[in-house]
Formats: sequence, C-alpha cells, structure tokens
Amino acid sequence: MSEGEKVRASGETPRESLPTVNPAAEKQEPSAALHPAVYVTTWITLSSTVILFNKYLLDTLGFRFPIILTTWHLTFATIMTQILARTTTVLDGRKSVKMTGRVYLRAIVPIGVMFSLSLICGNMTYLYLSVAFIQMLKATTPVAVLLATWGMGMAPANMKVLANVSIIVIGVIIASFGEVKFQLVGFLFQVGGIIFEATRLVMVQGLLSSADFKMDPMVSLYYFAPICAVMNGAVALFLEFPRVTMDHVYSVGVWTLVLNAVIAFLLNVSVVFLIGKTSSLVMTLCGVLKDILLVVASMMIWNTPVTALQFFGYSIALLGLVWYKLGGDKMREYTSSAGRAWAEYGQARPAQRKFVVFGASALIFFLFVGSMAPSYAPQSVDRVKGMLGGATAGNA
Repeated sequence: MSEGEKVRASGETPRESLPTVNPAAEKQEPSAALHPAVYVTTWITLSSTVILFNKYLLDTLGFRFPIILTTWHLTFATIMTQILARTTTVLDGRKSVKMTGRVYLRAIVPIGVMFSLSLICGNMTYLYLSVAFIQMLKATTPVAVLLATWGMGMAPANMKVLANVSIIVIGVIIASFGEVKFQLVGFLFQVGGIIFEATRLVMVQGLLSSADFKMDPMVSLYYFAPICAVMNGAVALFLEFPRVTMDHVYSVGVWTLVLNAVIAFLLNVSVVFLIGKTSSLVMTLCGVLKDILLVVASMMIWNTPVTALQFFGYSIALLGLVWYKLGGDKMREYTSSAGRAWAEYGQARPAQRKFVVFGASALIFFLFVGSMAPSYAPQSVDRVKGMLGGATAGNA
C-alpha cells in the first residue's frame, strides 16, 4: 500500500460505488533519489583514499606498524557497528540472521581468521611495494577466487574458464617483469594476501548460500570486525607492540589515525549503497577505473616509475579481467552499443568528438612516454626534475 493510500484509508470514509482520490496525494512528488553516479564516485573516492592514506601512514610518515593499524581500523569498526546497531536501523538486517554461538565459532571465526590474515598481509605489502604495482598484482584476485572455489569443492573445474582467466595472469606476469623496484618480500606478502582474501570470499559464499545467513556488507562487518580485531591485536601484541611507543603515535598524530579509521569505516558504508543502487556491470567497470586511477595517482604523488612493459602487461590484465567478469557475449553486446553511441555522438557533435579523441590520444602518449623515461634515462629525468624544482624518483 502506498503512502497516499494509507493516508486516504485512515483519514477518509471510502465510498463503495466509486473510488475516492486524494488530490493532495496526487500532487505529492516522490522524494528525489541521488543519481547512481554519486554512489559510484563516493565509493571510488573512499576506496582510493583508504589505500593512498595507508601507504602515506606506513611508508611516507614512517608509522611502520601495519598490524597495529589494521587492529585500530577493526576496533573502530567494532565500536561504530555496535553504536549503529543500538541507535539506528542501518543494521536491522542482522535480526534476520540466525546466529548462534555454535554457528559463530564454526563459520564466522574461520572466515575472520582469513579476513585478518588478508588485512595483515595487505598492509605489510605497503612497506615494500608501490601502490601502482600492488594494484597490478590485485588484478589476479578473481583468478585466486576461481581456483579456491574449485579447490574447496564449491564448483567443478572448467578448463575453458581457466583459459580465459589465464590472460589476467599473463598480463600481471609481464607487468611484474617490468617493475623497476621489485622486492620479493613484498611480492610474497601480496600473494599471501590475495590467497587469504580469495579463501575468505569462497567461505563467505558458502556461508551465504543458506537463506538463514543473508548479510549485507555492514551486517558482515558487525559480525567479523570484533573477532578480527581480537586476532590482529593478538598478533600485534607479539610482533609490533614491543617496538611501538607513544612517540610513534604522536609523530603521526592522533587525529590523523582517527581520520584514517573514519574513512576506512565510511568505505564499508559506501559499499552497502553502491551494491543497492548499481549493477554488477557498473561495479566491475568502476573497480577497473579505480585501479587505473590509483596507478596514475601513485605515479603523480610518489613519482612511482611505471615502465612501458608494466603499462602493456597491466593493460592486458585489465582487458582479461573485464572479459572474465562480463563474458564474451556481454562484451560484444556492450562494445556494439558503445560503437553506435559513439557514432551518433560524432554525427551530433563532430568537433567535440575530435577534441575527445585528440585529448585521449595525447594522454595515452604522455603516459606511455612517461612510463618509459625512468627505465632508460633515470639520471636525465632526475636532472630535468631538479631544474623544474621537482623531487627525484621516490621509493613508492
């Protein structure tokens, strides 16, 4: 029953011969909803900010305690979800989840272990590798999820699908060979993080296959954050707390750490709205766009050298990722639709289309040339940057 019908039923005496109409209800306009682009932009902004912020804290500011940082994030998330559960309706979805102590120990805790390990490995990687290279390696996550699904018996092996995702692996391998500042320790941490994250996703899929455990991301955070905070805290107690002092905290700034945790929590909130307001296609393409923006941001902020070989390999990996996520039929359908739209745009605004083509070509050219420069003439590049007042190539 609509709002207008509810008002009419409670405030008027209906006539049996003819239906009544409430003029006020007819004039009432539905509340304006935000455009999906707002949710997409918010998610991309928050996700990118969290990654760049973590890199800034752990590497640039020298707060080299990644496990403590993840423990702080999860503790903050635990506090916030408990407050929201008691003061708002955001987490009312948890009431439909049939959670018991036995289910929590047998299902939530093992998933929490994988979640905790993936966060630890992921943040440890920032100490050794650049944001750009980390994003390139993360492109293999769908491959790891697929293999974990087969390995855990969630789906039968499919060699055709394996051949499709192998394009992603080939692209990342090419990009790895092109990495100028490759560090094996960081690479192994990232691989470990991808494996733990893939295992967690498959375990979550198995848990959510039952109608009794349908959870949105916020409800999942409500259940997983406490156990992950405890586990990460236990690991940090032995590995990092003996080395950390309040001087480390004050050098970074208490409010800086609070802001970092707030942004990380808001990212989880934005995911809820993004899933509800967009489609899987939009999420896939937005994820690819976010990764590209992060690579570019890493190049601009930390002067990260991205070679031509990395540029080529990562392009292959991204194309393979989109192909795997959408499938050949969907790719052809969307490509055909985009081609028609581009042709119509050219007929309606030929001058603007030429400008867009020229701008895109110039951007690709400068990115390509810029990616080659540090690899073949690093001293000349640093000399030019010095003349322009810029910094030499950083470690990020």
